[in-house]
Amino acid sequence: MQIIKNINEYFSGKAAFKAGDTVNVDYEIKEGDKNRIQSFQGIIIKKQVNSTFTIRKHSGTIGVERIFQINSPMIKNIKILRSGKVRRSKIYYFRTLIGKQAQIKNI
Repeated sequence: MQIIKNINEYFSGKAAFKAGDTVNVDYEIKEGDKNRIQSFQGIIIKKQVNSTFTIRKHSGTIGVERIFQINSPMIKNIKILRSGKVRRSKIYYFRTLIGKQAQIKNI
């Protein structure tokens, strides 16, 4: 298990994270000739090996999902806020949960 975690850290160049973790991703946005850094905080619902990961957050009553490239130069920082305990690697069922049901237990 530890070897797999180290391999993920090596290839991603970022922090090692998994589905169910709450993360804050800082990424760069270009607007015309200006650049700014915007953060996106949510729960990882899917991580594909060495390619992309999907984060879902609730903005009021609306769920918002965003897909990021792991090795993108636009990502400036990935901060793991909480590690969640889930039994699946892709938690698509999380899309249908609302309220208290949409909580993930911490490790």
